[in-house]
Amino acid sequence: MAALTIALLVALAARRSDVAAAASDVRADVAVVARSMANEIAQVREPWHGSTVNDLFREYGRIFKHGNRNAASHLWASFLLERSEQMTHERLLTMFSGFCAVSGSPVRPSEYNRYMLTLDRADGSGKMAGFFHYCCWPCVCDTQDFIKVDTRTVRTASGERKYNFAVIGNPCDREEELRRPFEHVFGRGMQTLQMLAPEVRCRDGVLLGAPLSDNGHVIIAMFFDAPEGSQETLLAPKVVQNAQPGRISNIAGVSYQDEFEFGPMCEDRKNKGYNSGMGEIFRKVASISPIQVGPRAALEAENDSMAALPPPDGDDGACVSGSGQGVCLQ
Repeated sequence: MAALTIALLVALAARRSDVAAAASDVRADVAVVARSMANEIAQVREPWHGSTVNDLFREYGRIFKHGNRNAASHLWASFLLERSEQMTHERLLTMFSGFCAVSGSPVRPSEYNRYMLTLDRADGSGKMAGFFHYCCWPCVCDTQDFIKVDTRTVRTASGERKYNFAVIGNPCDREEELRRPFEHVFGRGMQTLQMLAPEVRCRDGVLLGAPLSDNGHVIIAMFFDAPEGSQETLLAPKVVQNAQPGRISNIAGVSYQDEFEFGPMCEDRKNKGYNSGMGEIFRKVASISPIQVGPRAALEAENDSMAALPPPDGDDGACVSGSGQGVCLQ
């Protein structure tokens, strides 16, 4: 009897070891997939000597070949990342501060148009506080609803560095939505995203010109880091009833407008059908294939693989899972 018991225990231990090894293999495969989801960005060798955001603005016609930047900030990002090795870290930051993540509008960065937001990391690892420069306050509301944060390693003249970027889902997952008519919120009749955002163009499910993040999401801007050691303070809950749009806050010498100041205004804008800022253009593009927070391929692959493994004998089935205003429409 004792020998039989020992044999059963050895078999059970071996089975648990096999399950653990299988799970480890899945996680290793997942890590490879996650690393490969950022697309390759070929460097443009033609020298580009831009040093200010005004120099970037002069490239507008070369970046937006169909003449319209509505909801097409990914093309600003692509232009800069294709020339990143020509720029120092500081110069790259300067250039990324020159356009609005939501509207695609050129922006001259200042303390007054720097906004602090807290956004979900796309990989599900929690929230992060950081900054954007916007064309107008309604972009705060649209960012809160659709934009997440993901990373990408970029090589500059200063060396390689991992940056935080603003990302949205790929609208080309359902390209037909770009052709679906809707009533324009600013009273221009029935329109389509193909008409209003002509630079959002697809080919075989790929958003043309879009750089991708480490988890395969569309990069539309940089999410600028908050001062070191300030995350806990910036992520602390705010008293919404004391909201005061236009108020300037400061942390570690950095001045900004806090997103919570616009909470009531965002709610009012929602109730009025998003009749300011970009209207519904960016919202409709970003809502075609919204990001599901968490490592998409990782979680799906691991859960599917683990589900296919039978539970060890005696297992109960439990498991542990790994304020400017205005319309910025062009």
